[in-house]
Amino acid sequence: MNRRLTGVGPGTPGGALLRRYWQPVALVDELEGPRPVRPVRALGQDFVLFRDEAGQVGLIDRACPHRGVDLAYGRLEDGGLRCPFHGWLFGTDGRCLDTPAEPEGSTLHQRVRARAYPVQLRSGIVFAYLGEGEPPALPDFDCFVAPGTHTFAFKGLIECNWLQALEVGIDPAHASFLHRFFEDEDAKEGYGKQFRGASDGSDLPMTYVLREFPRPRIEVDGTDYGLRITALRRISDATTHVRVTNLLFPQAFVIPMSAEMTITQWHMPVDDTRCYWIAIFTSFAAPVDHARMRAQRLETYALPDYLPRRNSRNEYGYDPEEQAGQTYTGMGHDINTHDQWAVESQGAIQDRTRENLASTDKAIAANRRLLLRAMTAVEEGRAPMMALDAATAVAMTGPATIDAMAPTEGWERHWRAAAARRRAAAPWSAPALAAE
Repeated sequence: MNRRLTGVGPGTPGGALLRRYWQPVALVDELEGPRPVRPVRALGQDFVLFRDEAGQVGLIDRACPHRGVDLAYGRLEDGGLRCPFHGWLFGTDGRCLDTPAEPEGSTLHQRVRARAYPVQLRSGIVFAYLGEGEPPALPDFDCFVAPGTHTFAFKGLIECNWLQALEVGIDPAHASFLHRFFEDEDAKEGYGKQFRGASDGSDLPMTYVLREFPRPRIEVDGTDYGLRITALRRISDATTHVRVTNLLFPQAFVIPMSAEMTITQWHMPVDDTRCYWIAIFTSFAAPVDHARMRAQRLETYALPDYLPRRNSRNEYGYDPEEQAGQTYTGMGHDINTHDQWAVESQGAIQDRTRENLASTDKAIAANRRLLLRAMTAVEEGRAPMMALDAATAVAMTGPATIDAMAPTEGWERHWRAAAARRRAAAPWSAPALAAE
């Protein structure tokens, strides 16, 4: 069962399932610069992503159909990507446009194609459909509805299987420990930082709430998009902290970053033992400060491959003095590093036969059941969850997520109303979901 849950290559049950969805294979930023050509590895396969002279973006198999050489070293010219070996030229749709070494009048190019994959650019991410048949529609989630001024995309490599990397994001209990800070910052200094600001309707820093109230009551509800996960921390008889997050089946989650911003984050498998987290940060208030957000993240990730500067080879920057008095892990103040250590230290592919799930792991168990059911559906020729048609996708909005202080009595009505107000007030006029 562990192999079934974690394998992503061609011919595996998990690979067949994930190929039914759009995969976030790159950032649009990666196609900037003088040579917009990038090798891409996704779901255990190798591709080359490029933008032609007319601005069209294409994704094709990395091996040239002629003799199998690496097209990631191709030349961008004459309306396509030209192989340096014999000059064969391929367009973004995979058509062979030219075979210049062949005799004059040759029609060979008309019978040759590189396999091309549908792509679309959404909110700073290049999504590709790597499966067979007609691609599904992407839902009208907030991260796709908001304009580029109010979204920001980034990514980072994690050296382990995609599922264990995803599972840390649907585990509400770990934040009180893994991301514990012993000192609280001024909330005004928390821009662009997870868990450093205050909750909606409160001046208490999230660092304080997580540190002082480490035993959340967790509720998990099935939804049409996956799971809604609610963590309730009782502050007093009158007040309860409500944190609502969502699993977007099969590979993403939506979590609150601050009172004004959310994070929609995918875990895109490179292969069975590596993945990228790829996130869209969405603001419901002021435009995103792109330069500041990018600069913050480049302090901990190195271009061009978005590799973490703190990693297993330098012990994640572990400092025992910091662990004694500043952070619970001693691995710096970037929570991505904390998560990276937690999931990579389980091994490249976690051995789930050795784990002992607890009551706080109910979302993890529920998601594994969803995955197994969806794999069976694909094997039986049925559409899996979230393989949407256009009409269903347009109707699927949100999903709502929030950190909020709420009355202990009536907390559910309170958080829904707060989330609806935030969405209704967004300058990009996202629809309010009164009955979500």
